[in-house]
Amino acid sequence: MRQVLAAILALGMASIAHAAGPSSDDALKAAIASDHRTPAYVQRDAARHPYETLLFFGVQPAMTVVELSPGGGWYTEILAPYLRDRGHYVAAAYGEDSPKEYRRGYTANFKKKLSADPASYGKVHLTVFEPPNNLSYAQPGSADLVLTFRNLHNWLSYGDDNMKRVFQSVYDALKPGGVFGVVEHRLPESMPQDATASSGYMHESYVIKMAESVGFKLAAKSEINANPKDTADHPNGVWALPPTYRNKDKDRARYEAIGESDRMTLKFVKP
Repeated sequence: MRQVLAAILALGMASIAHAAGPSSDDALKAAIASDHRTPAYVQRDAARHPYETLLFFGVQPAMTVVELSPGGGWYTEILAPYLRDRGHYVAAAYGEDSPKEYRRGYTANFKKKLSADPASYGKVHLTVFEPPNNLSYAQPGSADLVLTFRNLHNWLSYGDDNMKRVFQSVYDALKPGGVFGVVEHRLPESMPQDATASSGYMHESYVIKMAESVGFKLAAKSEINANPKDTADHPNGVWALPPTYRNKDKDRARYEAIGESDRMTLKFVKP
């Protein structure tokens, strides 16, 4: 009798799971595999590991997710359709009235991307994140997850105090228990990090210390985006590597063999 009841219960649970639709993992896989993605972006999946990275950060389809500095929308192409039906994707980008022309250009191109595909991006909420001054990109306590990918070195150019203000803004935007997910080019601790991270690389210890200084707890580290071939000592820094190849043909084969940069992947939690 107990076995029969167990079988009935298992069948019922399976029916409930089927009725609820695909799991979040399957939905994420579908978003990554979608043909709406830019082919050049897809080619970088092997270096950026979007599925493993987003699962590590704990993304779920009903979350409110804020992405700081989405750039050309590499992760937008995945997150916006993934969150469209049940969640909320906030793209915190440069302002249209930014004092810097290249930033205005980024935002104009990003908005064109969104408007060109309303089926994928029609529910994207675009806000302004432009450190060091404009950090009002989300209502306090509104986000389940804040993400940023290879941007911290840009913010450090404004100094430690302003970097701390950015981290504080993330802490304030998150709900209690919310997660701040960071991917950044990693500088070996044995190598000096200058005040502005001019090479594009940063010490993992610096990022952790900065996060903890505003109240975050380090929940986990991952080597998903590690690259042990990267020595982080290239002329022109991280931009010597693919896909930028800032040194052009000089040592290009060597940089191609290294691949994209070694990256820290850190998960912080707001208590």
